[in-house]
Amino acid sequence: MSHYFTNENLKSNIKKVLVKVSDNTFTFNTDNGVFSKKGMDFGTRTLIEVLLKENLYGDILDVGCGYGVIGIILSSFFNNKINSVSMVDVNLRAIHLTKMNIKENKVNNCNAFVSNVYENIDKKYDFIITNPPIRAGKDIVYKILKEAKDYLKENGCLYYVINKNQGALSSIKEMEKISKVEVLEKNKGFYIIKCIF
Repeated sequence: MSHYFTNENLKSNIKKVLVKVSDNTFTFNTDNGVFSKKGMDFGTRTLIEVLLKENLYGDILDVGCGYGVIGIILSSFFNNKINSVSMVDVNLRAIHLTKMNIKENKVNNCNAFVSNVYENIDKKYDFIITNPPIRAGKDIVYKILKEAKDYLKENGCLYYVINKNQGALSSIKEMEKISKVEVLEKNKGFYIIKCIF
């Protein structure tokens, strides 16, 4: 069975979607074969709304970036405090769209490249953010969450969103073994979780 993150052979059909956050409107190119191609999903929106209240700065990594919604929006809102936003995904089409969307939204401190989880990451970040690809399976999700510590600077934080029905509580228990965990928000079954290493 193929999923949005593995099927590169789907026929392309690029469309533009508008995403409004606070008073800002962003334009994103989406396509077949990427997660949430019709617009920003509720979990991502909830994560972004929580992150806008956090004190983000320095270097940020968005793992499993899709077409770049999280990284581009954060870059726009925290432009004067963020040095760089790196966005990675295993899906080549997603990275192509992310690069288009970086230009479309005129954010200049962002970059995007293909990486299977942390495979092509060669630096450390202040924050790692993810809406993990649940359909890729628990092993991949836990790899993203647990290995974040190896790619964070001292006192770095991981933020992620996960639905209660898709393993939020078990992920919290797992992450409490290696980090200090805070549930920042619960909204319609979605948990926004912060892990401090």
